[in-house]
Amino acid sequence: MQQFSFEFDPPRPAQPAATPPAAPVAEPSLEAMAQRLEQHPDFRVLRRLVPILDFGPAALPTTARQRVLVLDTETTGLSHPTDRIIELAMLLVEVDTACGLPVGPVACFEGFEDPGMPIPPVAREVTGITDEMVKGHRLDDQQVEAMVSQADLIVAHNAGFDRPFVEARFPCFAGKAWACSFMDIDWKAAGAGSSKLSALANDQGWFYDAHRALVDCHALLHVLAKPVGSGATTGLSQLIAAAARPSFKLRATGSPFESKDKLKGRGYRWDADAKVWACTLASQEQLDAELAWLKAEVYGRRQARLEIEVLDSLVRYSARRGEAADRSL
Repeated sequence: MQQFSFEFDPPRPAQPAATPPAAPVAEPSLEAMAQRLEQHPDFRVLRRLVPILDFGPAALPTTARQRVLVLDTETTGLSHPTDRIIELAMLLVEVDTACGLPVGPVACFEGFEDPGMPIPPVAREVTGITDEMVKGHRLDDQQVEAMVSQADLIVAHNAGFDRPFVEARFPCFAGKAWACSFMDIDWKAAGAGSSKLSALANDQGWFYDAHRALVDCHALLHVLAKPVGSGATTGLSQLIAAAARPSFKLRATGSPFESKDKLKGRGYRWDADAKVWACTLASQEQLDAELAWLKAEVYGRRQARLEIEVLDSLVRYSARRGEAADRSL
C-alpha cells in the first residue's frame, strides 16, 4: 500500500477579533489650558490684546454721554519745536458718564507723515518706523479735523508730550479739553507698580506690541474702560472728572538756595529756563496746603510773591500759559 504525501498549509491559530481603533483624545484648547493655569497660584497668564471696535449698547440709552478721543503719536524726537510727527492714531468713542464705560462703535484713524528729514536711529529702534514707510505720506488734515471736531475730551498717556506736537501740526486741537491718563490718575494709590501703559496692561492680564500709535490707543482705551484699583470708577470717569477741575502751576520764586533739597524732596522740579522751582497741583485744596507749607518750611518771615498759573483743560499740557493768579506770602 502506497502512501501519498500532500503538502497543505498547516492550520493557522485562530485570530482574535479585531479591536476597533481608539478614538483620538481631544486636545484641550489653548484657552482651556490658560484657564487651568490661572487656577494655580504659581502661574500668571497674559493674553494678547484684541482691539474692541464696538462696545455695544448702553445699559440705559437715555444716560448722558461724552465723546472721548484717545490719541497717540510717534515722532522723530522729543522736542516739538524741532521734531516732527511721523505717525498719528486716534480712537473716538462715546462714554456713558453714569458708569464711565465706552458704548457703541469705535471710529479709528491711523496715518503716517513724511517728516521731511531722515528718521533718527533712536526713533527707528523704538517705533520700528522707517524712512521707506513714511516716504511721500501726509496726514489727511480734513479727516483729522473732522474727527477732532466731534470730541468733547481728548485723552493721551503723557499728554504733556503729545499735545504740543499735535497742536503745532493741527490748530484744531488747541480749542479742545484735554486730560492725561498718566498724570490725572493716581495709579500708585490704586496699587499699580508702574504708570507705564504696558505695565498697566499687564496688571489687567494682557499684553500688546507697544510703540506703534494705533495699538497704543487700543491698549489705553482697554485700560481706561476698567475700574481703577479696587474702586468702582473707571479710568475714563476719573479723566472726565479731572478735565472739569482746574489745576495750578506754582513757581516758588525767590526761594532761598538752602531750601533746594526740601523743594526737590517735596516734588518740585527745577525750571532751568525760568530759573525757578515749580510744581503742579491738582486742586485748590492742594494749592492752599502747599502755600502754607512754603510759608512754614521755605520762606519763613521772608516776603515772597509766588507765581501761580490757573490751568484748565483747554491749556493744561499745552505749550501755552494759563491765567496768572499770583499770591503774596
